Amino acid sequence: MDEIDRKIIALLQGDATLSVAQLADKVGLSPTPCWKRVQKLEANGVITRRVALVDPEKIGVGLIVYVAIEAGDHTPEWLSTFSQAIAAMPEVMEAHRMAGEVDYMLRVAVTGMAEFDSFYKRLIGAVPMRNVTSRFAMEQLKYTTAYPLHRGRFRDRSGREGEG
Repeated sequence: MDEIDRKIIALLQGDATLSVAQLADKVGLSPTPCWKRVQKLEANGVITRRVALVDPEKIGVGLIVYVAIEAGDHTPEWLSTFSQAIAAMPEVMEAHRMAGEVDYMLRVAVTGMAEFDSFYKRLIGAVPMRNVTSRFAMEQLKYTTAYPLHRGRFRDRSGREGEG
């Protein structure tokens, strides 16, 4: 990955609707080499997909809840059951295995407290857990989907490392 690839990624993270011609103009390439770079970034798994970002308030899922889970059981079977359960819950926007006191952290989007209560009951019924703690977001101070692009090491889709 070189500086032009980083510029392409930065531009697409900001607006994935840019045409190849617009993108090429902004990075100083002609359209064909620019398109080939985009295709290579996709083939290497750097660009995984292009999506539309939606305002959660405008579609009625404006209550964001961070759910911290202490598992109590750390077997592969428990993790498999837990992973399958949360994969089937559309309210779960993100799920992370954590280091420290909390084992798993979920970001959940719901319409309100009644929907969260229903989600919570399904969650605790899915697998046994030692502790579940919920924190409700009152105000969003910053939100971005754009990752910072630093020079250095990167991994392609196969897991091979490279310099860039």
